[in-house]
Amino acid sequence: MKQLFIILSLACVTCLAWAQQKPASWTADNGNGTYTNPLFFDEFSDPDMIRVGEDFYLAGTTMHAMPGLVVLHSKDLVNWEFLSYCFDRLDMGDEFRLENGKEAYGQGIWAPCIRYHDGKFYIFSNINGHGMQVFIAENPAGPWEHINMKGDIYDLSVLFDDDGKIYAVYRYDEVRLIEIKPDFSGYVEGSERVIIPAGNAMGEGHHFYKVNGKYYIISANYSPVGRMQCARADRPEGPYETVTISAKETFGYQRFPSVNNVGLGSPVPEAGFKFNVSMNNDNYMAAVPLHQGGIVDLPNGEWWGFSMTDFRGVGRTTCLSPVTWVDGWPYFGLPGNLGRTPRTWLKPNVEAKTTPHAPYQRSDSFDGKELLPVWQWNHEPVDKYWKLTKGKLRLRTQPAGDFLWAKNTLTQRGIGPVSVATVEIDASRLKEGDLAGLAMLNMPYAYLGVTRQDGQWRLRWYGQQADRQEELEVTGDGVRDIRLRITGDFVQAWAQFSYSADGGKTFTDVGERVPMPYQLKTFQGTRYALFAYNTAGNYGGYAEFDSFTVDEPEADRSANLPVGKEIRLVNLSNGTAAWANPHGMLHSMGAGSKEFDGAGCRFRVHDRGQGRVALEALNGTGFVTVVGAGLSSDVRLLKEETEGSLFMWQDMLDGQCMLLSLKTQRYVGAAPDTGEPYSADWVGASPDRKDGTVFQWEVF
Repeated sequence: MKQLFIILSLACVTCLAWAQQKPASWTADNGNGTYTNPLFFDEFSDPDMIRVGEDFYLAGTTMHAMPGLVVLHSKDLVNWEFLSYCFDRLDMGDEFRLENGKEAYGQGIWAPCIRYHDGKFYIFSNINGHGMQVFIAENPAGPWEHINMKGDIYDLSVLFDDDGKIYAVYRYDEVRLIEIKPDFSGYVEGSERVIIPAGNAMGEGHHFYKVNGKYYIISANYSPVGRMQCARADRPEGPYETVTISAKETFGYQRFPSVNNVGLGSPVPEAGFKFNVSMNNDNYMAAVPLHQGGIVDLPNGEWWGFSMTDFRGVGRTTCLSPVTWVDGWPYFGLPGNLGRTPRTWLKPNVEAKTTPHAPYQRSDSFDGKELLPVWQWNHEPVDKYWKLTKGKLRLRTQPAGDFLWAKNTLTQRGIGPVSVATVEIDASRLKEGDLAGLAMLNMPYAYLGVTRQDGQWRLRWYGQQADRQEELEVTGDGVRDIRLRITGDFVQAWAQFSYSADGGKTFTDVGERVPMPYQLKTFQGTRYALFAYNTAGNYGGYAEFDSFTVDEPEADRSANLPVGKEIRLVNLSNGTAAWANPHGMLHSMGAGSKEFDGAGCRFRVHDRGQGRVALEALNGTGFVTVVGAGLSSDVRLLKEETEGSLFMWQDMLDGQCMLLSLKTQRYVGAAPDTGEPYSADWVGASPDRKDGTVFQWEVF
């Protein structure tokens, strides 16, 4: 009996250790030698990446958020960790401080280029109205020296050439080249020239490289549907020839909902503003395929691509693509499917051994001496009106006419697919006209907070989209111990607010579900925000926040690969099930038929390692197998497994998947409502997932 107890105890310890290894936050690493895009399920805009030895560094846009210009570090291109910000604040005018009616929403600093040369790291980036900024460090963890080079240099990329010259390519549509002085005091006079005229489909967000003696520029041509272009020349000044290296890859996602009447140059929308929110659309115009990225090499000579895609309330997510060189061009994708990127694929082949981890710790007890690096202020903070004290974050109110003009609003990016942000608030020190709480920073925004009006405390919810608010009375100790919560579904693009007045035992919804559309005014995704301001034009009291937590119920995706299970595959295009025809072909079977629930529509998923699976039909016809090639790549049932029986399971989340044939490097699909059998020559999913390649899988 004692021996049995020891065995059971060891088993429990093993189960506990396994449970503790499950990711609490989204990580692209699946833990089985594969990764699933996006690298981060929160915003990381305008990525640029380099390798130095066996280390990789990634820089991205931070716009008006402070501190700014983020730098991450990785050993395998999949698992990243925060390294540094280039600056705490910019101190370049009222617009960065929300003063005198000025703001920098969607402006600030953007589209960085990170480079390493002669023992130093460089980041080049633009600030609208202030020109090109250069940040230099011997250690990418900082500190960073800042030089303002000025000039109208944007969407830039820099190349340190072998002859000692430093070039920058920049601008939208019309690509220009300019030479930078070695001391970064300015630009070489007379060096500016147009190297690719407007109208040549190059676009924006350039990445400039020299590979095997040739010069490459990779750019994003986002109009009308978005694709990635590559230009190549023997000299920096050209002439250049161009090809498309990535197109139509949306991973089966649409950009919408989005706001059509709030964008760059728009005034900040006030209460009562009528937002024009566009909902889902079925064509590629409703999506933004992979764009604005570049390439990076591994020590073993392999190449990988990185880029981003605009995705609903999350904002712009960063993705990783295998690169296949053909005729000297770096195509994103696999040899059998150039231009399209697998959502799930084998991790890069590096020497380093890494464990799955997220780049940030998102939950904050506020017990430390500093804020966690995941936090950023909305514009520059006023330091004397906030502090960390006795394990709490104290925000003292300052006058503001509206939430979007409130100073010292502390934010962090919302993370998908689903996340739940909760915070404790002590509002007992608020004064007349004060309002403090938890918000969803977007345009339209929404918040749930405590306000003090006429000597009374009330709980107030407000949604800017509907311009509607609800108020509840708060009494007694509730003022000192209220928990506020936002549940955000970043795939369906909605959020729900709730509160608890009993120490977090129960939460009650308040207000309506609010939309999380993407818009080009902040040029960011939806953010969780802690705020406190005074609506009466005064400097008031303060609120104290404690125990901010972010829970991600879908971060653990280990059950999304149903190995060892019996499943049915239902095609999203028409609701039919994949059916193992007794004659040896894979066909479709309607839901009203007897076979729909029979063994012919049931498949056992066999694990073949590294995300690879084999599907065995339970009616005895054999294994799902791809035979032939090209347009003749039929999907059949064979008694014995072959190389054509291996598929890379593509996790599309929400119980959906695609099957990537490792024989053709294309997807299994069937044209809807044609009666044609399945084949493995489909290039990828349409944005609405109804082209015949995406399945809803169900466990029996």
